[in-house]
Amino acid sequence: MQPTSRRSATPAAPSSTARATRAHGQATRQHLLDIAGQVFAERGFADGTTKAIAERAGTPMASINYHFGSRDALYEAVLVEAHGQLVGIEQLQALIQQFDDPRDSLRALLTHVVGLATSTAPPWGVRVMLREIMSPSTLVPALVQRAVLPKAQLVLGLLGRILQLPPEDPVVQRAAVMCILPSLVMLIAPRQIIGKVLPAVTSDPQALVDDLCRYVLAGLDAIALAHASTKKPRTRMKGG
Repeated sequence: MQPTSRRSATPAAPSSTARATRAHGQATRQHLLDIAGQVFAERGFADGTTKAIAERAGTPMASINYHFGSRDALYEAVLVEAHGQLVGIEQLQALIQQFDDPRDSLRALLTHVVGLATSTAPPWGVRVMLREIMSPSTLVPALVQRAVLPKAQLVLGLLGRILQLPPEDPVVQRAAVMCILPSLVMLIAPRQIIGKVLPAVTSDPQALVDDLCRYVLAGLDAIALAHASTKKPRTRMKGG
């Protein structure tokens, strides 16, 4: 007798109902995330209650636990989303990879940050990050691990290419502080203060980008020149 062949079981494709349910769940989660971001931006972490979030979102409080597990987990997701509103990891990769010359990539990054800083309607993530900087929560380590470190590695790699030094070199790390922090200060500083004290800063964003790039790139050139003599020469192979 011929052996009976067994057909391998193929997993059934998700039904249209299952796909619709999953899409609805993802939409609800994103809606809760957006509303929570707005509430935390207005009230801060301490006063941004799940009750206030659920009421504004028009959903039961249980849906927050269902989608996020806890209020702390919700706030962690808000922090990561807020940092992504400043610049997302994929967006940062695209900005850096857009040009062959790392200087052009740095200009593109600074242009993005200045554009966001001078926007008349910044996303809620800017206010959330400002509150977090002024009054850090216990979830800062999670934010650093999930959002800050991956982007910092990309920026250090970019600056390392400009300075012709390894990204982990202390010179590159110090350069990152001097290049990126001024842009971030503009980003999170209250616009009312900047508008009153330094009105010309936001009145001509392109001029601000141009001068910032001149300042940053000239500084990087000076740093590269100062540390060029400290680079260790490559050892030649015997017989080479």
